[in-house]
Amino acid sequence: GLGIPAEPLFRSPPVIWTVIFLLLGGVAGGLLSSVASMASLASYPVLLAVGIPPVFANVTNDAALIWTSIGSTVSSTKELKGHWKQVWFYTIFTVVGSILGCILLLSFPPKIFEKAVPFFIAFSGLMIIVSGKHHSLNTKAQPTWLKIIYFIALLIMGMYTGYFGAAGGVIVLVLLTYITNDRFIVINAIKNVICGFANLVALIIFMFTSHIYWLQAIPLAIGMFIGGYIGPAILRRVPEKPVRIFIASLAFIQAGYFFYTAYLQ
Repeated sequence: GLGIPAEPLFRSPPVIWTVIFLLLGGVAGGLLSSVASMASLASYPVLLAVGIPPVFANVTNDAALIWTSIGSTVSSTKELKGHWKQVWFYTIFTVVGSILGCILLLSFPPKIFEKAVPFFIAFSGLMIIVSGKHHSLNTKAQPTWLKIIYFIALLIMGMYTGYFGAAGGVIVLVLLTYITNDRFIVINAIKNVICGFANLVALIIFMFTSHIYWLQAIPLAIGMFIGGYIGPAILRRVPEKPVRIFIASLAFIQAGYFFYTAYLQ
């Protein structure tokens, strides 16, 4: 009843090249996700390129994306040591939000959020730069009302992940930068885990309510696991400031792309 087209994996080009294309796209997406929370810059266009319709490409991308979080979590055990209580606490907000976001996605057209997506992403690009200059704010001296606002924002970002998700990790990264007093590489590791759980919940819901192109998701997921595993190792060897500039630049690029698709096409 959904008018789902036939699986496009067996069309030309030959299957092996399609699989390699998806695998490499997954590696790129995994790297971008674990380092810069921008997997959709690579993985989503790759799925469109192999013939998957946009709505189903978004859902299929979610099926593969959780393997980025698994790979980066395995690779970030050093950074996550002693922080698991924080991880589980923040995960509550993103998972509950993700469930609410999936309900919204199934109830209302995505166009409602798509119009706001470019501004969310552009704002996150600005915040990732500004947050690096205000690390002194990340102390226990923050007023309670401000912490409550941050946690509500984390819940909203969980909703955003379940509903649409583009660059949601960047905004979560920014929020965690203000909520916690940890090093950037630790915050990034925490972000990868809690966003992974939010994506997992969304995937479980979509498995029963939408269509996932598993033949395409599998090689993409393998690539994302590899990219997600490599990403933290790269991040350990790069100074924080260039990483922030890189993330912000990708955010502005993606904001421009989504602004074009939402308002100019």
